Amino acid sequence: MPELSTLARFHLGDMIAEYLIAHPSDTLSLRMIPASLEGQLVPHRERLDHPNIPAWYPESLVQFKLLGDATDEYTQGLTLRNSASLASLRLTEQQVKDSNGETEIITHLASPRGYAAEHHLLWREGDRAVTMFTVFKNLSDRPFTLEMLSSFSLSGITPFAADDAPGRLFLHRFRSYWSAEGRHECRLAEDLGLEPSWAHHGVRVERFGQVGSMPVRGYFPWAGVEDRAAGVMWGAHLAIPGSWQMEFFRRDDFLSLSGGLADRELGHWMKTVAPGEHFQSPPAYVSTVQGDLDDLCARLVNMQLPAAETAPASEHDLPVLCNEWCTSWGNPRHADLVAMADRLQGTGVRYLVIDAGWYKGDTGVWHLGQGDWVANPNLFPDGLAATARAIRERGLIPGIWFEMEVVGEQSPRFESDLPHFLHRDGYPITATGRRFWDFRDPWVIDYLSQKVIGQLRENGFGYIKVDYNETIGLGCDGAESAGEGLRQHLEGVQGFFRKMRAELPDLVIENCASGGHRLEPSFMALSSMASFSDAHETRDIPVIAANLHRLILPRQSQIWAVLHAADSMQRLSYLLTGGMLGRLCLSGELTSLDAGQWALVQEAIRFYQRVAPVLARGTSRLFQHINPSWQHLEGAQAVLRLAEDANSALVVTHSFGAPLPAEISIPLPGQGWQVAASFPSTLPAPEIEDGALHFIPSCEWEGRALYLTR
Repeated sequence: MPELSTLARFHLGDMIAEYLIAHPSDTLSLRMIPASLEGQLVPHRERLDHPNIPAWYPESLVQFKLLGDATDEYTQGLTLRNSASLASLRLTEQQVKDSNGETEIITHLASPRGYAAEHHLLWREGDRAVTMFTVFKNLSDRPFTLEMLSSFSLSGITPFAADDAPGRLFLHRFRSYWSAEGRHECRLAEDLGLEPSWAHHGVRVERFGQVGSMPVRGYFPWAGVEDRAAGVMWGAHLAIPGSWQMEFFRRDDFLSLSGGLADRELGHWMKTVAPGEHFQSPPAYVSTVQGDLDDLCARLVNMQLPAAETAPASEHDLPVLCNEWCTSWGNPRHADLVAMADRLQGTGVRYLVIDAGWYKGDTGVWHLGQGDWVANPNLFPDGLAATARAIRERGLIPGIWFEMEVVGEQSPRFESDLPHFLHRDGYPITATGRRFWDFRDPWVIDYLSQKVIGQLRENGFGYIKVDYNETIGLGCDGAESAGEGLRQHLEGVQGFFRKMRAELPDLVIENCASGGHRLEPSFMALSSMASFSDAHETRDIPVIAANLHRLILPRQSQIWAVLHAADSMQRLSYLLTGGMLGRLCLSGELTSLDAGQWALVQEAIRFYQRVAPVLARGTSRLFQHINPSWQHLEGAQAVLRLAEDANSALVVTHSFGAPLPAEISIPLPGQGWQVAASFPSTLPAPEIEDGALHFIPSCEWEGRALYLTR
């Protein structure tokens, strides 16, 4: 039976990170617990009933596998964790650096085989999560090839049970597909087969992730574990633009959670590290909390706040915007845009965005004409600059759409520029009539600098919507593996985002990928906001928008409110209140709305402006009483967004199809709350009593928003 001792323990705000070393293997593991429960750790059993079977084994805080090294316990094809590459690692040093309110713990491990690993844990004062990443170093005179490298690995879950915690460990993740982003999934560990065997032999693994250049496809790069009996959660969110994986791993009493780049088995990834070189994993945000899912999500999502607050000055009050996509549906015209700008002038809307189609040929279609980026003179007779100027003259900032990473089959460049495209097995990668520029190629960067950055600057645009509507798949040629080629390419893509920001510091960048396929922290850090979904006019918009409070900042979540002249006032209110769950984005038949309808829109804008500070900084809690089908919604939901100072709040409620719940009670912290404003103002305000707001759904398909103060 291994013996366990504490190498070091760090209090990081309301969390404790504990580095544990096992003897005689010298395996170093990492455990995190809420500081509030430090005194409730339970002494763990050492053996099973059979005297020769240990109850637990140490799990390394770094996980990687080198080409040629052995595996065991039937793991090939299931996981590359715990390979022979880790067996000779030994602790050499642990450094603690404190500077300007930030603590960095660097744990150095080395092998006599000639390689080393650094595990980094960073904590900023005031944060309620930490950042982790791993660095692999080649200290030898020969190359090493990685087949897997984790960003983080937590073990010892759960330290609040003396045994294998039957029936109390629940696993959380968020599924995501086109126009269905952020569906929460919770499963009992035993339901996924993650129950140790009678002999603690034969590992159990749930490895999941995404392969390709759309990192939020199938799942968000997020995973959580709940000890329901102890009321504790652990979770992690990867900041990664391409293929990734998470692993729930178990072979004994304790469960481990790790994640990082998708490995060779899942993501076709290998990376050769030459002598004297190193390779760093993408970062992961990691936290633990005595609380529930919303508590954990708030801690992780607010790690994205520092990057979001570097947005241009025009973004600081989270203004309303208008995008004409659901007006023209790929056929934007100068005259129509000027009419929209006339209607929006003086309303508080700040951006008017020209969406796809401005470049297509007279007989072409928007989704196949990308690549040349020349405005169609029949759509814009005086050029884009004239349209942008007309928009600015009406007090708005003009924006424009690019799908800059691809070339459509209706562009001559689809055939003429083959050497500059991504290839796989020698063939240009082609999907849905698109080919992909290779962002490792300096020629591509120069070309797009002229076509994208140059046009933005020369035509006077202050906003770019970057769309991306296909995935590269498992990877591309030009590196030691297809997965590594993909990683290098996406590193170049994100480098171009940084280049846009550097050359045009006031540029507002919108991150769109067929809606929400890039809603992960590394792309969100390069963007002012993101399209939440391609759910343009659907009834499930409030559900998707509410779910995303758990995964991205609402200040960056741009939500469609597509309005039509035929819409009833109730329908308009339903859509507008859905938009108030994030960044309100108007579209549709805005110039055709009658005076009463337009007055309601202006009322909504004024209300949104009042609650924008609550969206900017705060925490969210969801109250959903809905059926599983989003396409046939029944029930109701409420979202409570509490401001950072806890003295104001936004509550957005929606009722869906019958049957409706009799009531949703929304607990409020403390006393003295009152309804300071509501939208629409014609609806009666719900009651606040006994420390809760009581939402009673009165009819189907109704939305309302409340601004609370105390």
